[in-house]
Amino acid sequence: MTPAPAALLRRVAAEFAGSAALTAMVVGSGIAATSLSDDIGVQLLINAIATAFGLFVLITVLGSISGAHFNPVVSLVDLAFGYRGARDVVPYIGAQILGCITGSILANMMFDLPPVAFSTTDRITPGHLVAEVVATAGLVAVIFILARSGRSAWAAGAVAAYIGSAYFFTSSTSFANPAITIGRIFSDTFAGIAPASAPLFVIAQLLGATLGWAGVRLLTPRHTPPPEQHGSRRVHRR
Repeated sequence: MTPAPAALLRRVAAEFAGSAALTAMVVGSGIAATSLSDDIGVQLLINAIATAFGLFVLITVLGSISGAHFNPVVSLVDLAFGYRGARDVVPYIGAQILGCITGSILANMMFDLPPVAFSTTDRITPGHLVAEVVATAGLVAVIFILARSGRSAWAAGAVAAYIGSAYFFTSSTSFANPAITIGRIFSDTFAGIAPASAPLFVIAQLLGATLGWAGVRLLTPRHTPPPEQHGSRRVHRR
């Protein structure tokens, strides 16, 4: 039997690696997009497709190890529903933030840019903040309605599709993730966000997560295990 500390280390490592890879995909595809087209719509489409495809792969590959959160609000809502304890969530969030910063730096380096260049893109508008509340609430609803209705197997495709869609139906292009918001500070490129804009984005995301949690509780008041777990006393883990 694997000792608990080793198992936790493996889960945290998966969260770090997944967060780094996701941010590298978001930032790197944004840099590539600006070199491939001068059309902002085409640039956003390239960025959205790369992010959605990459997210599907990362959740599919790492989901069985850590749950593939890559996002502090997902970990916090997981804690709120009792699916994961603080022993996991605290190191998860640390790994996610460090991973997202690392991924942004790697993306810069892959495109021969300075490893760290703080973004100058100011994204604060009332519409963008409302969009982050909506995007994050929707993301939480997608993940946890599936989890609580025994359909977590659909999460990779559903989350990827939702984020790909939210790139276009939200004015903020759906950051929906405090860790990746922090990571994107470190790249002065298409996907970057100015340091002064990040705190309000994070607050909006936390508010969205709270609203999403409340909506999930309303729509799915009880957890329903997958069909093969009916009659089992096993504790559910995403």
